Amino acid sequence: MEARDERSLLRLQKQMVGCKLLIIDELGFVPLRKTGAELLFELISQRYERGSTLITSNLPFDEWTETFESERLTGALLDRLTHHVNILEMNGESYRLGQSKARQATPKT
Repeated sequence: MEARDERSLLRLQKQMVGCKLLIIDELGFVPLRKTGAELLFELISQRYERGSTLITSNLPFDEWTETFESERLTGALLDRLTHHVNILEMNGESYRLGQSKARQATPKT
């Protein structure tokens, strides 16, 4: 069973490494366990300078250690992610919240 799970994980990892664009949404919303953080680091490392990765997060970089629970791992991950990068910092009302408010403000017929 474990070997089958390992093969499935390797197959998924190979697919994600080969994607032209990998999107990771809401990074940091839920802290990662050690194994999850290590797997994500391995994936980012394998994609480094091979494919585009888009990450959304509402956390500033200095709070990413809380998600990965390791300063060393967080530093190494940020080193790879921030090399050859465009960082877009968005401050303002949430798009989803704005849509919800707009729906509530529209009178029902």
